[in-house]
Amino acid sequence: MFDLLRQKLGSFVESFSRKEEERLEVELSLESRIKGAILGEITIKDKDVEGLLDELELSLLEADTSVDVAREVVQSIRAGLVGMKVKGSLLKESVRAAVAKALKEQMNAERPDLLALADAKREKPLKILFLGPNGAGKTTTMAKVARLFLKEGKTVVFAAGDSFRAAAIEQTEAHAERLGLKTIKHEYGADPAAVSFDAINYARAHGVDVVLMDSAGRQETNRNLMDELRKIGRVAKPDFNIFVGESIAGNAIVEQIKAFRQAIGVDGVVLTKLDCDAKGGTVLSIAKAAGVPVLFFGVGQGYDDRVWFDAGFVVSLILGE
Repeated sequence: MFDLLRQKLGSFVESFSRKEEERLEVELSLESRIKGAILGEITIKDKDVEGLLDELELSLLEADTSVDVAREVVQSIRAGLVGMKVKGSLLKESVRAAVAKALKEQMNAERPDLLALADAKREKPLKILFLGPNGAGKTTTMAKVARLFLKEGKTVVFAAGDSFRAAAIEQTEAHAERLGLKTIKHEYGADPAAVSFDAINYARAHGVDVVLMDSAGRQETNRNLMDELRKIGRVAKPDFNIFVGESIAGNAIVEQIKAFRQAIGVDGVVLTKLDCDAKGGTVLSIAKAAGVPVLFFGVGQGYDDRVWFDAGFVVSLILGE
């Protein structure tokens, strides 16, 4: 898994870690250098790391980390560094460890286990709704999640809830056919809440474990479409809502998640097109700024082209470790 993530995130890791390798240096004040030479130990002062922290904040912003998160990371690093006593020979390693700790804390939200949710569901089916903006890859992500359940022996049915986008129903049916699944659908222009309702009833009648419900892509600023999404929530009563967004959306995705969370609730995020992202700072912002855990990364079109989110490993990639 880690080898795949390293390969897919190659451009992001190389660009970010190269800049940090150059910037993560502490320029000691004359006072600190003298004390270090005499005592062999350095007590890091605020003025010693001021330049480093300015450069690090700029670097995080350039990588599409949200302003609030970038500042919080920097303040966390400052608190960890100032007053630290280190041997002069271990200064660089100590700085990198403090940076890694702060970055990891921004992504430390616990990732829900979808398979465990299905196992714990007393009354079938487990209902999962996929939502998000246009073109983010909701239907393909739904198929990837179906693949996860199928591998564990669960039965799955699709609800073709995107009844507006041209060829959306056919796309859902094509994925279902490849995976050997049933698709519940209506005609184009039908009420998507009714499609989900029928899919849930079908699952109950046939003992299906999981219903995966697609929805039309919509911008968070479209009031009518957001109202429609709320109706799906009232009718289908999903157990888990997955927001699917592009990793290349930058800071905009944080505001999107907040709006969808307010409208219907968001339990987890899937970031698609991470293999196209040359920056990647979006990953740092979501769990902390939007308050929602990242489930996995989409790194291709295949059903197994996904990598589970792991904060520690992503940090090690960022820092080139």
